[in-house]
Amino acid sequence: MTQQINNQLFAFTKQFTDSAFKAQSLALKSLETVADLQLKALEQQAKVSAEFVAEAMETRDVNGLRSLWEKGASLGRENAERSVAVSQEIIAIAQKTAESMNALVQEQRQAANDAVVAPIVAAKKAAAK
Repeated sequence: MTQQINNQLFAFTKQFTDSAFKAQSLALKSLETVADLQLKALEQQAKVSAEFVAEAMETRDVNGLRSLWEKGASLGRENAERSVAVSQEIIAIAQKTAESMNALVQEQRQAANDAVVAPIVAAKKAAAK
């Protein structure tokens, strides 16, 4: 009897560990993707801002300042739009990760149910003989 309990416990622990490893892999992959998106957005914003600052330093007259003002406004709008787009991508990645985690939980629950039912069915068959 003790051996049977130990075997079931070992099987459950192995299954739980495998599921935890899969969940961690999913989370890390998602985190890596999000970090990559944010890094690319930051690089793009830094590049555009550096170009704007370089152009601002070269401005010498009023007309140049007017065009710089308009360019600064459009730069702010583009940065905001880019930030919103990146945020939407991050939300989509988070949703996919949550769905994958939910699938793992469902697999774990089904496997646990099967592990509990199998010995009961075997015991019923043995008792019927």
